[in-house]
Amino acid sequence: MKQSFELFVGLRYTRAKRRNHFISFITLISMLGIALGVMVLIVVLSVMNGFEKELRLRILGMTAHATISGEDGQLVDWQAVAAVATQHPKVQGVAPYIQGEAMLSTGQQVNGAMLRAVLPLEEPKVSDVGSKMLFGDLGVLKPGEYGIILGKDLARVLGVMRGDKVTVIIPQTSVTPAGVLPRLKRFTVVGIFEAGMYEYDSTLALIHLEDARKLFSMPDRVSGLRLKLSDMFQSALVTRELVEALPGGYWISDWTRQHANFFRAIKMEKTVMAIILALIVGVAAFNLVSTLVMTVVDKEADIAILRTLGATPGAILRIFIVQGAIIGVVGTALGTLFGTLIAANISVIVPWIEHTFNVAFLAADVYYIADLPSDMHMADVVTVNVVSLLFSLIATLYPAYRASRVQPAEALRYE
Repeated sequence: MKQSFELFVGLRYTRAKRRNHFISFITLISMLGIALGVMVLIVVLSVMNGFEKELRLRILGMTAHATISGEDGQLVDWQAVAAVATQHPKVQGVAPYIQGEAMLSTGQQVNGAMLRAVLPLEEPKVSDVGSKMLFGDLGVLKPGEYGIILGKDLARVLGVMRGDKVTVIIPQTSVTPAGVLPRLKRFTVVGIFEAGMYEYDSTLALIHLEDARKLFSMPDRVSGLRLKLSDMFQSALVTRELVEALPGGYWISDWTRQHANFFRAIKMEKTVMAIILALIVGVAAFNLVSTLVMTVVDKEADIAILRTLGATPGAILRIFIVQGAIIGVVGTALGTLFGTLIAANISVIVPWIEHTFNVAFLAADVYYIADLPSDMHMADVVTVNVVSLLFSLIATLYPAYRASRVQPAEALRYE
């Protein structure tokens, strides 16, 4: 009965009153402020999660989960090493590669590139580049024909299409009767891919492994092996086990080491952004302090009457805690509702805004990803709700305590 009384009075104080519309307006603003803060926090955390997931998938779709190389950056007996690696139950695919920097030239256009030599039949086991082809496929890379596959943006900068010629210049020299000359070779563009990540689309070029051996003078060796794992999050464990399985003289690395700083920076940005936005929710929640203090001042006579009717200071305290908690709960619920709706439909909302107002939020040549992804985690939503409700509860303590200290005689003296 006591709890019903306190809840009833707290609900009455929360609703609009004809006597003081200003306090009701301030209460509404406090509620909307909490809702806005919660909504923004859920949307931003979902977008940050989406960026991290999308970057991880795109990076690992073009690079390996783990690599094996020699101490000097080259691997001689790669077939034997590949046989050992494939015996590991968590290794799904192994493919050799040769990689080096190069300059691509065509007419007046010159651009730097990362040249990666692959075996067309083995490469699909470790990367998704075969599924990202705009023109051609990996099978068009044939030994001795010197074909090359370019990223979409790299082909655009060079101004070439399929069938055009590209001169590949590598930072090695050849001794000829005419003197020492840079090593170069003309290749034919046989395909163009789009990885969806500007870093790869603008710098990566693929050639056949046998052509790279001639170009780099590596007839009996490769740069290393690229591995695809069944669970990329166990890459550190798998690399340790491969180190134990292989004899000495090999260098084994995984994606968490190769891109550690990058993903660590993303995680740090997400944490800092969450703290900043949580402070916004805190500011909105602490608006409840002024709202409830004004309510206490406005309701001093009512509090005094309740006290004379037998209400204890603890009951008065709980009445105003209920009022503040209701504002916090409603604001948090509204923010969660709209936040989850926006986060779940951001792939539709953002393109509509860009098309309607003719703007681009993410330029492909500036950011890694041109689209705005979203990956909402229920754990983040729950955490945001808990933080918002906690801030709201803390904000009600001082006004509720002040209401419980109202003296009936003092409050009713001038009534």
